[in-house]
Amino acid sequence: MKKYISACLLAGLMSVWSSCSTNPVTGKKNVALMSEGQELAMGQEADPQIVAQFGLYDNPAMQRFIDVKGQQMVAISHRSDIKYSFKVLDSPVLNAFAVPGGYVYFTRGIMAHFNNEAQFAGVLGHEIGHIAARHTVQQQSKAILAQVGLIAGMVLAPELAQFGEAASQGLGLLFLKFGRDAERESDRLGVEYSTKIGYDADEMADFFLTLQRKQQESGSALPEFLSTHPDPGNRYTTVQQLATEWKQKLSLTTLDVNRNNYLKMIDGMIYGEDPKQGFVENHVFYHPELKFQFQIPTNWSYLNSPQVFQMGDKDGKAMMNLTLAPGNSLQEAAQQMMQRYSLTPVKSGNTTVNGLPALAIIADQQQQQQQQQQATIRTLTYLIQYDGRIYSIMGITTAPQFDAYAQLFSNTMESFRHLTDASKINKQPERIQIKPVKQTATLAQALQSYSQDSKRLEEVAVLNGMQLQDRVEKGMLIKVIE
Repeated sequence: MKKYISACLLAGLMSVWSSCSTNPVTGKKNVALMSEGQELAMGQEADPQIVAQFGLYDNPAMQRFIDVKGQQMVAISHRSDIKYSFKVLDSPVLNAFAVPGGYVYFTRGIMAHFNNEAQFAGVLGHEIGHIAARHTVQQQSKAILAQVGLIAGMVLAPELAQFGEAASQGLGLLFLKFGRDAERESDRLGVEYSTKIGYDADEMADFFLTLQRKQQESGSALPEFLSTHPDPGNRYTTVQQLATEWKQKLSLTTLDVNRNNYLKMIDGMIYGEDPKQGFVENHVFYHPELKFQFQIPTNWSYLNSPQVFQMGDKDGKAMMNLTLAPGNSLQEAAQQMMQRYSLTPVKSGNTTVNGLPALAIIADQQQQQQQQQQATIRTLTYLIQYDGRIYSIMGITTAPQFDAYAQLFSNTMESFRHLTDASKINKQPERIQIKPVKQTATLAQALQSYSQDSKRLEEVAVLNGMQLQDRVEKGMLIKVIE
């Protein structure tokens, strides 16, 4: 037996050694437990899931801009031999990320916070750097992608994760966390790549200050970019030094910033949540386009996307999902749901929810043999027929805790109703408007001249990458929220 184990260990070590690949940036060997073909396939599988989860931001000019700049940068990168894809996601979260295989995503939330093309180019180079240096593959090989659901930063109990869309392989890639060495390398590449295509990388350093202020603005909660990109604290100074070195190395005296061009491109961009996709006010979720509403439990986290509205309690022991259910009838929808999640019905019955036909089902999940040590999953689902569609609201927890959550689940599901409030149906999103400074003054005075909410002046100052006491000249373009 000892000889057998030793042979297996030796075989395993040889397998790992044979799995080493050359880092295109450093030329050194790195452990990568997947081939380049597997890496490309992973990105191809993840991309449609990511796009389906968040949607693409409907701005063709911005999508063209990010693709043109991305391809220009790829051409001078250390890994230009694979196909890259660049997309702007319709999410208010402040984030940019890369997944294996050449896929790079920016949210409209982070695009709103850039104040010139050079800042964007620095972060673009940083993300391309993660792919060029195969950091995404290395992190995947270290099993960073645990199969857990993530709802607004809350980690679910692993046995519940399969019911969260964020638990899928593709969406899990959004939450790759890189070590400090990888971050430093990508910062260096971001400076190198953005400088080589003609942008002033000092602006990348300035954007780190915006990220730090967003962190302070939100208290202990990190913006997604900082939560997935650990900040060692000295990145601002380091990036400034690198920017100076690359200017000298390439003998460049003038580099582009392109502030006004960038600001004009984002004029009219949606800022924050887009009400037409659904929004929460006072513990009620409203969907203006589909015209329904329901209450969400107090103090529960939630995450809204085009495909699913997820809710979860803070300790991760229970969650609820609202989705559209396939099927032409309540019974057909129930059958498909049972098959999808391998559920066995415990109790079911027809009912009505505020005059709408519904089917209430308690069901347990069939446990695989290797999962027998885990508690049985018990679900309560209300399938509700409304306006030609069938909505599924599923509450999920373990069987031992089901009685503690059952009333909370049913109260939420039975609050589903037709939305008639015109103020909710017609709610408009806030948008970024680009305005010229009316007269030389402080930023605070310039914002007040455009009737900005006094309670939000600091928020708008961060959006502009400036301090409220900064001097702004007449005619200078600034962002306001309307």
